[in-house]
Amino acid sequence: MADSRSASVSRKTNETSVSVSVAIDGTGTSKISTGVGFFDHMLDQLSRHSLIDMEIEVKGDLHIDDHHTVEDTGIAIGQALSKALGERRGIMRYASIDLAMDETMTKAAIDVSGRPFLVWNVNFSAPKIGTFDTELVREFFQALAQNAGITLHVMNHYGANNHHIAETCFKAVARALRMATEIDPRQAGRIPSTKGSLA
Repeated sequence: MADSRSASVSRKTNETSVSVSVAIDGTGTSKISTGVGFFDHMLDQLSRHSLIDMEIEVKGDLHIDDHHTVEDTGIAIGQALSKALGERRGIMRYASIDLAMDETMTKAAIDVSGRPFLVWNVNFSAPKIGTFDTELVREFFQALAQNAGITLHVMNHYGANNHHIAETCFKAVARALRMATEIDPRQAGRIPSTKGSLA
């Protein structure tokens, strides 16, 4: 994790202990342990398809439920991404993708704006995927968007399988994040805003 667009964040509360390292210009390698199997699988997709290297270690109060672990992981990843992006000089800033997986299609659109906002138009037909609460998918992306300082819109166009719906959310956000944070060779290190700041 020696790349210049890299950052590490540690966050400890009475509910969780979270350690996150990210390298934006990576290859999508990950080392993830949150204690929540399905969530680990989704975070692996986020890393692999964004090409952002991620190391994530979480110890949470899973004897209560998965909520604090999922939310606090989103907070820490968001903070690490914001730190790694710095002034956001030279980035593409905007990206949007419609991502298909079997019977499911989900759209993710991102503005790495410094203005956190989440628009979430995703519905699940069941409250759980295995033992994982489907409502926590939104909670993760809410925490990620708020702490990364990004505007994020996620819309599931259609789908029947809840695992596929959740997975397309993570994969679509990953691909949009990859495109939005890539360096634009025509920007020459400029901040892509007429304001002169994306902080």
